[in-house]
Amino acid sequence: MYRKLLSVAEAGRCTGRTPVVVANGAEGEPASRKDRTLLRLSPHLVLDGLQLAAVVVGAGEAHLAVEDGAASYLDSALTQRHGYRVPVRVVRLPERFLSGESSALVRYVSGGAALPTHQSPPVRERGVHRAPTLVQNVETLAHLALIARYGADWFRSAGTPAQPGSMLCTVHVPGHEPRVVEAPFGLPLHRLLPLDGMSAALLGGYHGTWIPTAEASQLTLGPAHLGAGVLAALPVDRCGLAETARVLRYLALQSAGQCGPCLNGLPRIAAAFAAPGVGRPRPPGQHPRRRSPLGRLGRGPRRLPPPRRHGPSGPQRPDHVQ
Repeated sequence: MYRKLLSVAEAGRCTGRTPVVVANGAEGEPASRKDRTLLRLSPHLVLDGLQLAAVVVGAGEAHLAVEDGAASYLDSALTQRHGYRVPVRVVRLPERFLSGESSALVRYVSGGAALPTHQSPPVRERGVHRAPTLVQNVETLAHLALIARYGADWFRSAGTPAQPGSMLCTVHVPGHEPRVVEAPFGLPLHRLLPLDGMSAALLGGYHGTWIPTAEASQLTLGPAHLGAGVLAALPVDRCGLAETARVLRYLALQSAGQCGPCLNGLPRIAAAFAAPGVGRPRPPGQHPRRRSPLGRLGRGPRRLPPPRRHGPSGPQRPDHVQ
């Protein structure tokens, strides 16, 4: 994050335009619950981080972009705060997969449609209303607020020397509601996601990767393969191809339709996966079965551990699943 802060501040000095900060709480990933959970339980932590980032880059305005369901938490939190150094506006985004993409977010905050654009130069140089813009996820801003309060050593007390800190994960286990947990980097994945009786694990969400359980059981928690922080288990009696077909159909329906691969390629791939007997030719005259439209994964209760009281040295950093 340091490099992003530095580059936006530098772009502001070079262009003479006052930077803008946008907190990204869109969470377009259908399998993720972490950002909305964070905004519901700790909105002031995110707002503190947003103010810090705005001050560091010299921003004149700050926006907190969220789906409509999370906006009520923020409206209430904002009424409790006074003396902003940088004014904050809550932006209600349309609930679609692409709304949280940085160029789509900048375009929507600027008054356009929430669709990606070919961004050259990048948003850090020319974003909202052509001003240098910092777009940062709400979880990262919450980490920034905690580091400012408790210090870098406290932050590094969790995780590994190579990857310090922790992250929020959404864990999907068959037969249970999705849950949100905070876990340190380096934690074995099987501590987060039960793998007994499962054939595979989906890491990273709809843009993630299916991993066989034997391989997943050897992995540790890290940002490189977790993307949006989604962990989902596939039971042995469920077909991985069928689940992949559902994901592909959803992505095809959510496409912006602005380029050839999205407009033509993705729907054709989705159709191929949806066909009966994927990988085998169909007998002459046999037509694919009709499939029900893919819906968003059920949004169950979003849980984080209850807040713990702590002394002036800061809360204990997680060395296990919280």
